[in-house]
Amino acid sequence: MNAEGVIVRALSGFYYVRTPEGVIQCRARGRFRLDGVTPLVGDRVQVSDNGDGTGSVTRVLPRKNAFVRPAAANVDLLVMLLSAALPVTDPFLVDRITVRCEKNRCGVALVVNKCDLDPADTLRAIYAGTGYPVFPVSALTGEGLGELRTALAGKVCCFTGNSGVGKSTLINALAPGLAIPTGEVSKKLGRGRHTTRHVELFDIGGGTLLCDTPGFASFDDETETPILPEELPGLFPEFGPYLGACRFDDCAHRSEPGCALRRAVEEGHIHPSRYGSYLRLYELASKRERWELETE
Repeated sequence: MNAEGVIVRALSGFYYVRTPEGVIQCRARGRFRLDGVTPLVGDRVQVSDNGDGTGSVTRVLPRKNAFVRPAAANVDLLVMLLSAALPVTDPFLVDRITVRCEKNRCGVALVVNKCDLDPADTLRAIYAGTGYPVFPVSALTGEGLGELRTALAGKVCCFTGNSGVGKSTLINALAPGLAIPTGEVSKKLGRGRHTTRHVELFDIGGGTLLCDTPGFASFDDETETPILPEELPGLFPEFGPYLGACRFDDCAHRSEPGCALRRAVEEGHIHPSRYGSYLRLYELASKRERWELETE
């Protein structure tokens, strides 16, 4: 019998597909390897159902987006957890991922967790003008959880953030019945132990699926499609009003005279931290592009 469903968990070569008849434990057909296709958590798939709770994934249906690491597809909203308490989030890591989300046409929500310990005013100021919604929350006290639940409603949401920032704790606060394991933050290292070992979607009702992932170390830009230097300005939403207003049509917004983007930074319309991330990412993209051209 054939059925259609969503992969909600991938572990040790098995894919757990949620269908109207229940969850089916599946293997992927061998031809996927030949075609260079890897089923991902979040994929809508067709399966052959053996009738005993097992089956095979026979087809991966078209995706709207996909990430390699974390291995997830059809993500509506990437929920990035930030913190100014232990551990402190590096804005450059956040900006690397927001750029990747823009490239993949995936929505972004920034959640400032542990605001009961530190309100993270500096982090919040960096992203206030980006257009990304910023939610100050505390998984411990419950502050801000109602507003966050509303923003997640009906979406496939993938949680990420540096280890120890409280991803699993926050998901437990949003859906207490899940009881996802959590780990303590090491005061010596300033980061948490990885308590999440695989990607899994959790249904919390109302059509909302939450995806818990390992920490930032799993979000690997190098495995994704390269971003070209000339693409980068369009991947910072707050840059939009100033693009096309520079003196030179081919302005890279670095040191060229008459750059409208740099003037916006100087006048306080764009946060210097975000512009600094753009410059770093531009340099990295330029080096990567040259290396790839040399190896062709």
